[in-house]
Amino acid sequence: MSEDYQIVIGLEVHVQLLTRSKLFCGCDTRFGAPPNTQTCPVCIGMPGTLPVMNRQAFQLALKTAVALNCVIAQQTKWDRKNYYYPDLPKGYQISQYDLPIGRDGWLELPGADGQSGARRIGIIRVHLEEDAGKSMHDEHSGTGASRIDLNRAGTPLLEIVSRPDIRSPAEAKAYLTELKLLLNYLRVSDCNMQEGSLRVDANINLHIATPQGTAATPIVEVKNMNSFRAVERALAYEAERQYWQWQETGKRLGEVPKSTRGWDESAQVTREQRAKEESSDYRYFPEPDLPPVTITEAEIEAVRSSLEELPASIRKRLARDYGITPYDADVIVNGGRQLVGYYEALVHACGDGKVAANWIQQDVLRTLNQQQIEIQQFPVAPEALGRLIRKVLHGELTTARAREVLAEMLASGRSVEEAMAHLGVASVDENELMELCRRLVAANPKIVAEARQGKLKGIAQLVGQAKKSNPNVNPRLVQEICLRLIQQPQAST
Repeated sequence: MSEDYQIVIGLEVHVQLLTRSKLFCGCDTRFGAPPNTQTCPVCIGMPGTLPVMNRQAFQLALKTAVALNCVIAQQTKWDRKNYYYPDLPKGYQISQYDLPIGRDGWLELPGADGQSGARRIGIIRVHLEEDAGKSMHDEHSGTGASRIDLNRAGTPLLEIVSRPDIRSPAEAKAYLTELKLLLNYLRVSDCNMQEGSLRVDANINLHIATPQGTAATPIVEVKNMNSFRAVERALAYEAERQYWQWQETGKRLGEVPKSTRGWDESAQVTREQRAKEESSDYRYFPEPDLPPVTITEAEIEAVRSSLEELPASIRKRLARDYGITPYDADVIVNGGRQLVGYYEALVHACGDGKVAANWIQQDVLRTLNQQQIEIQQFPVAPEALGRLIRKVLHGELTTARAREVLAEMLASGRSVEEAMAHLGVASVDENELMELCRRLVAANPKIVAEARQGKLKGIAQLVGQAKKSNPNVNPRLVQEICLRLIQQPQAST
């Protein structure tokens, strides 16, 4: 029987901020330009150049630190992180070391399926730094050549370092999903991993229960993970690899050094890259060309008061105010702030929060996914969809018929009434439905007699006859009215 172990994970997330220019110069930050066309003497490290701080980048970083419940430094400074790599032409990166913008914060994760029991993951620090360039390795032509693109060098980068509070690969994925959602709501980054605007490094080790106490394996930093799913897979593999390595070394932990490993997506394994650096390896010292930045309490409060409602708060409010489940609220919030707005307008239009949530999940989101569009491009306004849903709630249309109407509205742009007329779908008047049910009850004495004896199987035949007579009737209402008529006291003769 193998010893029990606990997985311990901390994540370092690097996020490119949504600024038009770089952190210390005026070069463009747009993605996709030809290599080395968005550079200048400052961001390529020419001698004699001086950096000038981008105020918007600093404001976005401060906004994020406040939203992550961090303690905000009243004074922060810049430091040089020294290392040599081809995509770092200056030989150092301007970053923040001992005085980050924010520290000791936390991010709340929703419970499983949006349920209660949320966990808080601690945030060690939030700090600004300039990005490095990009190395492009030619692994297909056989030359083995590498090229350097410095367009990204100097782009504002926000590093968010979690505490080692994460206890499973699945929870690591959940943390990243919630963090990305928060950053999107704040509009500080597009978080596009395919374009490199969100990158993740993970630190993982195991705490293993032994008869002598708890043993900890050396920390391994895992890099080169290009999706949240890849993060989950890489950490699951690495936890298993560390456990078996611990077994194979005779459980002598001192013989296994800290290391950095890269995730190989095609082989689904991590591969050793180098020994893991410590902070002393970077020889940090204060950046002499940039003054410290002072942040007043008034500035912090101004940022705090400017924050719009954030995902965790919206989830709780939707569940409380509209009577929907935490799962429903989670799905809606994960769709973004615009979808939340659409949902709330839909509730006000139809009057039922739960039914509106069902239509959002089963019809609106399906259409958005099929057509690859955003909610802003959804062609049916919430007021129009709300009118259609009200017809279902009032028994005028079945859900199936209403979905046919919605499909016509989506395809043609017609209003609810125009789509119904085009399809030949008509609301059934309550008096008309009652008269139809009276005729059915009168014409089927055998079914009526059986129903009065508790044998209700024949009621389905009445519903079928009603649908044949008028395809627009609501089967549920037909059944309810017929049963009510059958159960009425019989007149004495």
